[in-house]
Amino acid sequence: MFHHSTTRRGTLLRLASVAALVAGLSPSAWALAFPTKPLRIVVPFGPGGVGDLTARAVAHSLTEPLGQPVTVENRPGAGGVVAAEAVARAEPDGHTLFLMSNGSAVTARLFKRLPFDMVRDFIPVSTLGYFDIAVIASSESAFKTLGDMVAYARANPRQLTLGSINIGSTQHLSAELFKSAAGIEAQVVPFNGTPALIGALRGRQVEVGVEILGPALPQIRAAALRALAVTGERRSAVLPEVPTAIEAGIAGLVASSWNALAVPGRTPREVVMRLNKAIEGVLATPELRKKLLELNIDPRASTPEQAAELLASDIRRWGGVIERAGIPKQ
Repeated sequence: MFHHSTTRRGTLLRLASVAALVAGLSPSAWALAFPTKPLRIVVPFGPGGVGDLTARAVAHSLTEPLGQPVTVENRPGAGGVVAAEAVARAEPDGHTLFLMSNGSAVTARLFKRLPFDMVRDFIPVSTLGYFDIAVIASSESAFKTLGDMVAYARANPRQLTLGSINIGSTQHLSAELFKSAAGIEAQVVPFNGTPALIGALRGRQVEVGVEILGPALPQIRAAALRALAVTGERRSAVLPEVPTAIEAGIAGLVASSWNALAVPGRTPREVVMRLNKAIEGVLATPELRKKLLELNIDPRASTPEQAAELLASDIRRWGGVIERAGIPKQ
């Protein structure tokens, strides 16, 4: 029944769109027929990661309210540039979306040249969710609190090793931001991915790590690792006993990971708002909220303007971190 009604609705919308174009109506008029064909979300990561799983859960939920199939296309490569360029050059009709994230803000400042402008060539539609970054140590570490670690680092300049993942990642830049906010000198050691970082923490090859909480959570719950603090504005819903970095005494240290959906820059406002309303609706459903919370993502929709300001503020923030840390542009 649903398939039949969906197909019929799609046919009617396509006919309405064609009729509007033939009649010479404005883009805002034919945008009311949107969507007229299947949609795709282009993801700048490979399958199986938090970003990919988020996109797939949201895509599945959007199919019903939009009346069209919504699929996910993984296009990893070049720090997200491959996927972003594909969407920036796509037809600005709302049927091709980009899974944007704080990594997109980093990309905007980390590369010397890009084949697009992250602000001009995209319209953020809505945020999808936020996920915590945590400061983590081995459960066998002498550091019981974040204060213990900071006190050691101040008394022993450059002796503390602070692990993260790939140079230029949010985790790597969060480690640099932590050094600056805490006023410590430490050696940031980047690893090639989360498993390598967790292995190094457990093996005491590095004393402390900065990583997204979700992938480390099983190790924390198994008491193999210890979370010293989270770097969000509020405590994590999955580890409410762990303080924020600000609560632990590091003023101004706020860093979290987020993702959002965006469309090409010349997409009509009516289409953007149609997508925004659909995203807001599915993020309020218990089914999708449960799926995202299981991925340790805090589901949060936004207006397009709020999402755009989030992107702009992160471009400023991470650009400053990149410059202070002396990270060479790629």
